[in-house]
Formats: sequence, structure tokens, C-alpha cells
Amino acid sequence: MRKPSSKIKEDIARLQEQLKVAETREAERIGRLALKAGLGEIEIDDAKLVQAFEDLAKRFRGGSSETRKSPLTQNPAGASSGANNEA
Repeated sequence: MRKPSSKIKEDIARLQEQLKVAETREAERIGRLALKAGLGEIEIDDAKLVQAFEDLAKRFRGGSSETRKSPLTQNPAGASSGANNEA
């Protein structure tokens, strides 16, 4: 049996909200850890910091050549992605 489009839209909206909550939780966790490590005190260009995070992620993924592009890497340094990127 097929779902009506209204039900699919409801499911999408619910999943988008779940994704937003999960991303916020993950960002807060990473932010707390970054501050604990002293990254909040370092003067560094956002693009360089994103590259360092990508290198770190690659290291923990086992050196895979596949990298997932984050919203930060898709925006020029200092540009807002529409979300609060602060921890």
C-alpha cells in the first residue's frame, strides 16, 4: 500500500527535526571537547581549522580517501550557514 504524499511530508518534517536535534547535540559535544583541548584560544582561519578537522576525521576513519563535506567547507570562511556554528 502506498503512503499518501501528506504522510510522506509529515515523515520528512519529523525526520528533519530529528536530524536538527542530533546535529545540535553532536555540535555541542564537539564544541565542548574543542574548548577543553584549548581550541577556543587559538587564532586560526576557519578554513584552516575545518581542514584540520577533516584531516583528524580522516585519520580516525582509517585514512579513507572518502571525505564527507561539512556545511562549513561549503561556505567561505566567516560566511554564515544559517545555523549557529558556535559551541
